Amino acid sequence: MREENSIGLDELVALSREFGGANWVLGGGGNTSWKTKDTLWVKASGTTLAAAAPSSFVPLSRAAVEALFDSSTPPDADAREALVKEHMAGAVLPGYGGRPSVEAPLHHSIEAPFVVHTHPAGVNGLTCSRDGEEVCRRLFPDALWAPYTDPGYTLCRRLRDLIDAWRSDHGAPPHTLFLQNHGLFVAGATPTEVRERHARIDEALRKAYAAESVSLALPDAPAPSAADQECVREAFREAAGCASPFVCAAGPCAVARGPLTPDHIVYAGSHALHAPRPLPTADDFRSFRAMNGLWPRVVSSARGVFGVDASPAASRLALALALNGALVVRLSAAFGGVRFMSEEARGFIEHWEVESYRQSVSQASG
Repeated sequence: MREENSIGLDELVALSREFGGANWVLGGGGNTSWKTKDTLWVKASGTTLAAAAPSSFVPLSRAAVEALFDSSTPPDADAREALVKEHMAGAVLPGYGGRPSVEAPLHHSIEAPFVVHTHPAGVNGLTCSRDGEEVCRRLFPDALWAPYTDPGYTLCRRLRDLIDAWRSDHGAPPHTLFLQNHGLFVAGATPTEVRERHARIDEALRKAYAAESVSLALPDAPAPSAADQECVREAFREAAGCASPFVCAAGPCAVARGPLTPDHIVYAGSHALHAPRPLPTADDFRSFRAMNGLWPRVVSSARGVFGVDASPAASRLALALALNGALVVRLSAAFGGVRFMSEEARGFIEHWEVESYRQSVSQASG
């Protein structure tokens, strides 16, 4: 590796770790990149920003990535994404492994060398709100707002068009992108520039929440007892026939009643079981399964919020995303209230192979 590439990659690793904390992303969510004229270094799918290392990034030929936008893609979503996945694998430089982030073509389309994509609750309080677009234009006039679009090539293509239109209208490309029911992209010529832009966004949102008297934290509440957690575990075991489900818990809060972002669906499911009694019974689990076609990963009751899954890592992630979602709903009150994802968008994520891969890798490493 040439010395200048080593320096740029080291800066990318440091930037990734900085924005890999729970305030910015959870699980394997988010991605980062650094690009030169010819090469795009992008986070490998399923790896985490918090544990980023040089080996976490996959180098792609930018010419090969660009060729993707000039090719014709099938109208069928599964066939299209399969073709794009094959194309992106072919863009990886010889001698390197790993599966590039599905959003690599979008990172390529953003002009600045350093790009950070995260899903902070403070930002998603805006992007998951009814008045998000209007408020974004007022608070961040130099930022691009993107309506919700299915992740993958469809999103990359849509953002490419929006970026081109922005450049045409403003004479320069956007450096900040707010994605409805998704998250935030921030780009810069240097890591310092990226950090400074994040700081300005954070400050503006904090002032906006304060002006509406909306707290930036969930209320403190005592966590359920070990006995309560065992009751939930036993009810799930009886209903699902699961030999050893794992349960973790936090104090009660207003868990979201619908899907907020792709990451919430991937790690916590589209819907939580809202138990009609202090603790759920096996029949509550069975009713949820009959209505939704799958078992819940999150249970919300008067006694607390529970992450329930077949592995410790999966149950922890489910709980973390449930609490994050509750905070997003709380924050959205500052901007007209919460906007959930559509049923069509929810179905796409639930059946998307790329997200299944990312979830499996992230949980295996957890």
